[in-house]
Amino acid sequence: MQLYIHFLGTGGSWPSVQRNVSAVAIKRGGEVLLFDCGEGTQRQIQRSSISYMQIRKVFITHYHGDHFLGLPGFIQTMQLNDREEALHIYGPKGTEEIVDTILHLGHFSPSYPIIGHDLKSGDVVKCDGYEVRCVAARHNVPCLAYSLVEDVRPGKFNKPMALRLGVPEGPLFRKLQQGKSVEVKGKIITPEMVLGPPRPGRKITISGDTMPCKRVIELARGSDVLIHDATFDSSLEDRANEYGHSTARQAAEVAKEAGVEKLYLTHISPRYRDAEELEMEAREVFPASYVAHDFMEIEVRLKK
Repeated sequence: MQLYIHFLGTGGSWPSVQRNVSAVAIKRGGEVLLFDCGEGTQRQIQRSSISYMQIRKVFITHYHGDHFLGLPGFIQTMQLNDREEALHIYGPKGTEEIVDTILHLGHFSPSYPIIGHDLKSGDVVKCDGYEVRCVAARHNVPCLAYSLVEDVRPGKFNKPMALRLGVPEGPLFRKLQQGKSVEVKGKIITPEMVLGPPRPGRKITISGDTMPCKRVIELARGSDVLIHDATFDSSLEDRANEYGHSTARQAAEVAKEAGVEKLYLTHISPRYRDAEELEMEAREVFPASYVAHDFMEIEVRLKK
């Protein structure tokens, strides 16, 4: 199953000419999950290759305006496009109340189910083939960081071994690959006899707005991709931390300690027209660092 990350908004605080505010979509097969929905996100979606109608779940990190003020327009636009499928919106304490408020803004009555869910640090949202974990980040208002973690996959199928054991090619191969035992001429062949060790799925972690934080490091550990707050450069570290943000260097230190494969810097302050200096600063600590930009798309491949 293919998995893509779409950066819809990579700026912080307010929209700028270079960047819209926070929104990241993860497209996994035919489903899209949206993480944060800053103002203008519905237009960013229209300019991207993803569809409103594939979004079934929205995860809000916190309730500063640049992370959620796009929800009213997003919700109403889907109604105008005849949406019928339910939309689930998850976030820190207060999400249920905020969603209810949004649904009563102006002359609007939703024609499809919209359900808010309050989450707390340590909660897990179980889904088909993956789960979304959350922990409290270290911001100046309640804020959650999220990890999308795919289910463990069966080990690699050893076809020569299966044939030696007398299993014919075809449906019985598929059953073994699915983790089911089969019977061949009165002999039971178990998956363990023809499969290698289990293989991990993919893992993507989104920090939300945060200072460097042990909880986020542990949440991100072993991620294929870490998307981390990098609001300022190191010369403004005191200011960044005062307001519950990280610098590019601090984000890189988190990535290094968590043992992730790639780091994408986001929530870039509008003061940076060209964020190359942030990328260079991060790469001094963690070479696989990249500044995300609006409409960047990256594929996260399964490990063999």
